[in-house]
Amino acid sequence: MKWLQIHITVDQAQVDFAETLFLSLGAVSVTLDDAENQDLLEPLPGETPLWNKVIVTGIYQHTDDAPVDAELLMQFITDQLPNAPIRFDELEDQAWERAWMDYYEPIEIANKFWIVPEWLEAPEADAVNIKLDPGLAFGTGNHASTFLCLQWLGKTNLKDKIVVDYGCGSGILGVAALLLGAKKVYATDIDPQAVLATKQNAELNGVLDQLFVGLPEEFNAEFNGQKADILVANILAAPLMALAPEFANLIQPEGEFALAGVIEEQVEDVSNVYNAFFDILNIEKREENWCRISGKRHSV
Repeated sequence: MKWLQIHITVDQAQVDFAETLFLSLGAVSVTLDDAENQDLLEPLPGETPLWNKVIVTGIYQHTDDAPVDAELLMQFITDQLPNAPIRFDELEDQAWERAWMDYYEPIEIANKFWIVPEWLEAPEADAVNIKLDPGLAFGTGNHASTFLCLQWLGKTNLKDKIVVDYGCGSGILGVAALLLGAKKVYATDIDPQAVLATKQNAELNGVLDQLFVGLPEEFNAEFNGQKADILVANILAAPLMALAPEFANLIQPEGEFALAGVIEEQVEDVSNVYNAFFDILNIEKREENWCRISGKRHSV
Protein backbone atom coordinates (compact mmCIF):
# COMPACT_ATOMS: atom_id res chain seq x y z
CA MET A 1 0.00 0.00 0.00
CA LYS A 2 1.13 3.55 -0.73
CA TRP A 3 0.11 6.84 0.81
CA LEU A 4 -0.35 10.13 -0.98
CA GLN A 5 0.60 13.32 0.85
CA ILE A 6 -0.64 16.71 -0.28
CA HIS A 7 1.11 19.66 1.37
CA ILE A 8 -0.24 23.20 1.37
CA THR A 9 1.39 26.22 3.03
CA VAL A 10 -1.04 28.69 4.57
CA ASP A 11 -1.20 31.58 7.02
CA GLN A 12 -2.14 30.78 10.60
CA ALA A 13 -5.68 32.14 10.08
CA GLN A 14 -6.28 29.66 7.24
CA VAL A 15 -5.24 26.51 9.09
CA ASP A 16 -8.68 25.49 10.32
CA PHE A 17 -10.17 25.90 6.86
CA ALA A 18 -7.35 23.94 5.20
CA GLU A 19 -7.65 21.12 7.76
CA THR A 20 -11.44 20.93 7.28
CA LEU A 21 -10.98 20.99 3.50
CA PHE A 22 -8.60 18.01 3.56
CA LEU A 23 -10.90 15.98 5.80
CA SER A 24 -13.92 16.78 3.63
CA LEU A 25 -11.95 15.46 0.66
CA GLY A 26 -11.35 12.10 2.32
CA ALA A 27 -7.97 12.52 4.04
CA VAL A 28 -7.37 9.80 6.62
CA SER A 29 -5.12 12.13 8.62
CA VAL A 30 -4.10 15.79 8.69
CA THR A 31 -0.83 17.04 10.19
CA LEU A 32 0.52 20.54 10.87
CA ASP A 33 4.15 21.60 10.64
CA ASP A 34 6.21 24.78 10.84
CA ALA A 35 6.90 26.43 7.48
CA GLU A 36 9.48 28.97 8.71
CA ASN A 37 11.50 27.38 11.56
CA GLN A 38 9.63 29.45 14.17
CA ASP A 39 9.93 28.53 17.87
CA LEU A 40 6.76 28.01 19.90
CA LEU A 41 6.48 28.43 23.66
CA GLU A 42 4.61 26.00 25.87
CA PRO A 43 0.94 27.06 25.69
CA LEU A 44 -0.93 28.94 28.37
CA PRO A 45 -4.19 27.41 29.65
CA GLY A 46 -6.77 27.26 26.88
CA GLU A 47 -4.29 28.17 24.14
CA THR A 48 -3.38 26.13 21.07
CA PRO A 49 -0.38 27.95 19.60
CA LEU A 50 0.47 27.74 15.90
CA TRP A 51 3.25 29.04 13.73
CA ASN A 52 2.66 32.13 11.57
CA LYS A 53 3.12 30.04 8.42
CA VAL A 54 1.94 26.44 8.59
CA ILE A 55 2.36 23.43 6.30
CA VAL A 56 -0.94 21.54 6.40
CA THR A 57 -0.60 17.98 5.08
CA GLY A 58 -3.46 15.71 4.09
CA ILE A 59 -2.65 12.00 3.94
CA TYR A 60 -4.65 9.75 1.59
CA GLN A 61 -4.65 5.98 1.20
CA HIS A 62 -3.52 5.24 -2.37
CA THR A 63 -3.95 1.71 -3.76
CA ASP A 64 -4.18 0.11 -7.19
CA ASP A 65 -7.82 -0.76 -6.48
CA ALA A 66 -8.66 2.73 -5.21
CA PRO A 67 -6.16 5.21 -6.67
CA VAL A 68 -6.20 8.87 -5.64
CA ASP A 69 -6.19 11.47 -8.40
CA ALA A 70 -3.63 13.89 -6.95
CA GLU A 71 -3.96 16.43 -9.75
CA LEU A 72 -7.74 16.64 -9.33
CA LEU A 73 -7.47 17.02 -5.55
CA MET A 74 -4.80 19.68 -5.85
CA GLN A 75 -6.86 21.63 -8.39
CA PHE A 76 -9.89 21.60 -6.09
CA ILE A 77 -7.80 22.72 -3.11
CA THR A 78 -6.15 25.47 -5.18
CA ASP A 79 -9.58 26.72 -6.21
CA GLN A 80 -10.42 27.16 -2.51
CA LEU A 81 -7.01 28.54 -1.47
CA PRO A 82 -5.67 30.11 -4.67
CA ASN A 83 -2.59 31.82 -3.20
CA ALA A 84 -1.29 28.88 -1.15
CA PRO A 85 1.73 26.91 -2.47
CA ILE A 86 0.82 23.24 -2.93
CA ARG A 87 2.71 20.02 -3.73
CA PHE A 88 2.35 16.27 -3.31
CA ASP A 89 4.47 13.16 -2.85
CA GLU A 90 3.99 9.43 -2.35
CA LEU A 91 5.14 7.36 0.61
CA GLU A 92 5.53 3.66 1.11
CA ASP A 93 3.52 2.05 3.89
CA GLN A 94 4.99 2.11 7.41
CA ALA A 95 3.92 2.13 11.05
CA TRP A 96 3.03 5.82 11.17
CA GLU A 97 1.88 5.76 14.78
CA ARG A 98 5.44 4.96 15.92
CA ALA A 99 7.49 6.66 13.17
CA TRP A 100 8.13 9.66 15.47
CA MET A 101 10.25 7.38 17.65
CA ASP A 102 13.07 7.61 15.10
CA TYR A 103 13.65 11.25 16.03
CA TYR A 104 14.55 10.61 19.69
CA GLU A 105 17.97 9.70 21.07
CA PRO A 106 19.39 9.47 24.60
CA ILE A 107 20.28 12.88 26.04
CA GLU A 108 23.20 13.34 28.44
CA ILE A 109 22.30 15.93 31.07
CA ALA A 110 25.48 15.60 33.06
CA ASN A 111 28.09 12.98 33.92
CA LYS A 112 26.26 9.72 34.68
CA PHE A 113 22.85 11.37 34.17
CA TRP A 114 20.81 10.54 31.04
CA ILE A 115 17.32 10.71 29.59
CA VAL A 116 16.67 7.53 27.63
CA PRO A 117 13.59 6.92 25.43
CA GLU A 118 12.02 3.73 26.75
CA TRP A 119 12.55 1.83 23.48
CA LEU A 120 16.33 2.45 23.44
CA GLU A 121 19.22 1.00 25.44
CA ALA A 122 20.89 3.25 28.00
CA PRO A 123 24.38 4.35 26.88
CA GLU A 124 25.64 3.83 30.46
CA ALA A 125 23.84 1.13 32.38
CA ASP A 126 25.31 2.28 35.72
CA ALA A 127 24.24 5.93 35.28
CA VAL A 128 21.06 7.63 36.53
CA ASN A 129 18.89 6.85 33.51
CA ILE A 130 15.43 8.39 33.23
CA LYS A 131 13.32 6.18 30.98
CA LEU A 132 10.82 8.31 29.13
CA ASP A 133 7.86 7.90 26.82
CA PRO A 134 7.17 11.47 25.67
CA GLY A 135 3.55 10.66 24.86
CA LEU A 136 1.33 13.72 24.41
CA ALA A 137 2.67 15.87 27.25
CA PHE A 138 5.26 18.63 27.19
CA GLY A 139 8.74 17.78 28.48
CA THR A 140 11.26 15.45 26.85
CA GLY A 141 14.60 17.04 27.76
CA ASN A 142 15.12 18.23 24.21
CA HIS A 143 13.78 21.69 24.93
CA ALA A 144 16.27 24.11 26.50
CA SER A 145 14.02 25.01 29.44
CA THR A 146 13.53 21.35 30.42
CA PHE A 147 17.26 20.67 30.02
CA LEU A 148 18.11 23.64 32.27
CA CYS A 149 15.83 22.30 35.03
CA LEU A 150 17.27 18.79 34.74
CA GLN A 151 20.79 20.20 34.86
CA TRP A 152 19.93 22.13 38.02
CA LEU A 153 18.39 19.06 39.66
CA GLY A 154 21.54 17.11 38.84
CA LYS A 155 23.64 19.65 40.76
CA THR A 156 21.27 20.02 43.73
CA ASN A 157 21.32 17.91 46.88
CA LEU A 158 17.98 16.08 46.70
CA LYS A 159 18.71 13.38 49.25
CA ASP A 160 15.54 12.69 51.28
CA LYS A 161 14.00 15.99 50.16
CA ILE A 162 10.36 16.81 49.44
CA VAL A 163 10.04 18.23 45.93
CA VAL A 164 7.22 20.07 44.17
CA ASP A 165 7.09 19.82 40.35
CA TYR A 166 4.66 22.55 39.30
CA GLY A 167 3.51 22.27 35.69
CA CYS A 168 4.86 18.73 35.43
CA GLY A 169 4.09 17.95 31.77
CA SER A 170 5.53 14.51 31.09
CA GLY A 171 6.73 14.23 34.70
CA ILE A 172 10.35 14.21 33.66
CA LEU A 173 11.50 16.62 36.39
CA GLY A 174 9.69 14.86 39.21
CA VAL A 175 10.90 11.44 38.07
CA ALA A 176 14.45 12.78 37.79
CA ALA A 177 14.27 14.18 41.32
CA LEU A 178 13.25 10.80 42.72
CA LEU A 179 15.95 8.94 40.82
CA LEU A 180 18.44 11.48 42.16
CA GLY A 181 17.45 10.74 45.77
CA ALA A 182 14.35 12.77 46.65
CA LYS A 183 12.05 11.21 49.24
CA LYS A 184 8.72 12.39 47.80
CA VAL A 185 7.54 14.40 44.79
CA TYR A 186 4.26 16.25 44.57
CA ALA A 187 3.49 17.10 40.93
CA THR A 188 0.67 19.02 39.31
CA ASP A 189 -0.48 20.25 35.91
CA ILE A 190 -3.63 21.82 34.47
CA ASP A 191 -3.65 19.24 31.64
CA PRO A 192 -5.21 15.82 32.45
CA GLN A 193 -2.99 14.29 29.75
CA ALA A 194 0.06 15.52 31.66
CA VAL A 195 -1.22 13.90 34.85
CA LEU A 196 -1.59 10.59 33.00
CA ALA A 197 1.82 10.88 31.32
CA THR A 198 3.49 11.66 34.64
CA LYS A 199 1.97 8.58 36.26
CA GLN A 200 3.04 6.40 33.34
CA ASN A 201 6.61 7.70 33.33
CA ALA A 202 6.87 7.36 37.12
CA GLU A 203 5.71 3.75 36.85
CA LEU A 204 8.14 3.14 33.99
CA ASN A 205 10.99 4.26 36.26
CA GLY A 206 9.80 2.39 39.34
CA VAL A 207 9.08 5.50 41.43
CA LEU A 208 5.29 5.76 41.27
CA ASP A 209 4.89 4.93 44.96
CA GLN A 210 6.96 8.01 45.86
CA LEU A 211 5.04 10.42 43.62
CA PHE A 212 1.70 12.14 43.86
CA VAL A 213 0.35 13.84 40.74
CA GLY A 214 -2.96 15.57 40.17
CA LEU A 215 -4.74 18.59 38.81
CA PRO A 216 -4.19 21.79 40.85
CA GLU A 217 -7.23 21.31 43.09
CA GLU A 218 -6.16 17.70 43.78
CA PHE A 219 -2.60 18.83 44.44
CA ASN A 220 -3.77 21.49 46.91
CA ALA A 221 -5.89 18.96 48.80
CA GLU A 222 -3.03 16.43 48.98
CA PHE A 223 -0.19 18.83 49.81
CA ASN A 224 -2.44 20.58 52.34
CA GLY A 225 -0.14 23.02 54.14
CA GLN A 226 3.10 21.07 53.86
CA LYS A 227 6.35 22.82 52.98
CA ALA A 228 8.64 21.58 50.22
CA ASP A 229 12.43 21.57 50.36
CA ILE A 230 12.69 22.03 46.58
CA LEU A 231 10.38 23.50 43.93
CA VAL A 232 10.82 23.35 40.16
CA ALA A 233 8.48 25.04 37.71
CA ASN A 234 8.99 24.92 33.95
CA ILE A 235 6.09 26.99 32.68
CA LEU A 236 6.08 30.52 31.17
CA ALA A 237 6.93 33.98 32.48
CA ALA A 238 3.37 35.28 32.97
CA PRO A 239 2.04 32.33 35.02
CA LEU A 240 5.33 32.14 36.93
CA MET A 241 4.91 35.76 38.03
CA ALA A 242 1.28 35.19 38.97
CA LEU A 243 2.22 32.11 41.01
CA ALA A 244 5.06 33.71 42.99
CA PRO A 245 3.03 34.21 46.23
CA GLU A 246 1.68 30.66 46.00
CA PHE A 247 5.18 29.24 45.45
CA ALA A 248 6.38 31.22 48.47
CA ASN A 249 3.76 29.40 50.58
CA LEU A 250 4.80 26.01 49.22
CA ILE A 251 8.51 26.25 50.09
CA GLN A 252 10.00 26.23 53.56
CA PRO A 253 12.40 29.04 54.60
CA GLU A 254 15.69 28.71 52.69
CA GLY A 255 14.13 26.03 50.49
CA GLU A 256 15.54 25.97 46.97
CA PHE A 257 13.75 26.71 43.70
CA ALA A 258 14.35 26.75 39.95
CA LEU A 259 12.14 28.43 37.34
CA ALA A 260 12.32 27.95 33.58
CA GLY A 261 10.32 28.71 30.47
CA VAL A 262 11.63 32.28 30.67
CA ILE A 263 13.37 34.05 27.80
CA GLU A 264 16.22 36.49 28.41
CA GLU A 265 14.06 39.59 27.91
CA GLN A 266 11.68 38.43 30.67
CA VAL A 267 14.28 37.63 33.34
CA GLU A 268 14.27 41.09 34.91
CA ASP A 269 10.48 41.20 35.23
CA VAL A 270 10.27 37.71 36.72
CA SER A 271 13.17 38.42 39.09
CA ASN A 272 11.58 41.65 40.32
CA VAL A 273 8.42 39.75 41.31
CA TYR A 274 10.32 36.92 43.00
CA ASN A 275 12.66 39.22 44.94
CA ALA A 276 9.80 39.87 47.36
CA PHE A 277 9.90 36.24 48.50
CA PHE A 278 13.18 34.71 47.33
CA ASP A 279 16.90 35.32 47.08
CA ILE A 280 17.87 34.88 43.44
CA LEU A 281 21.30 33.30 43.34
CA ASN A 282 21.81 32.27 39.74
CA ILE A 283 20.57 32.91 36.21
CA GLU A 284 21.65 30.40 33.57
CA LYS A 285 21.11 30.72 29.83
CA ARG A 286 20.96 28.05 27.11
CA GLU A 287 20.41 28.13 23.35
CA GLU A 288 20.59 31.88 22.85
CA ASN A 289 17.79 33.18 25.08
CA TRP A 290 16.16 30.47 27.23
CA CYS A 291 16.93 31.07 30.92
CA ARG A 292 16.66 29.39 34.30
CA ILE A 293 16.28 31.45 37.47
CA SER A 294 17.24 29.73 40.73
CA GLY A 295 17.78 30.61 44.37
CA LYS A 296 16.36 30.19 47.88
CA ARG A 297 13.26 31.19 49.82
CA HIS A 298 13.85 34.06 52.24
CA SER A 299 14.76 32.80 55.72
CA VAL A 300 11.81 34.58 57.32
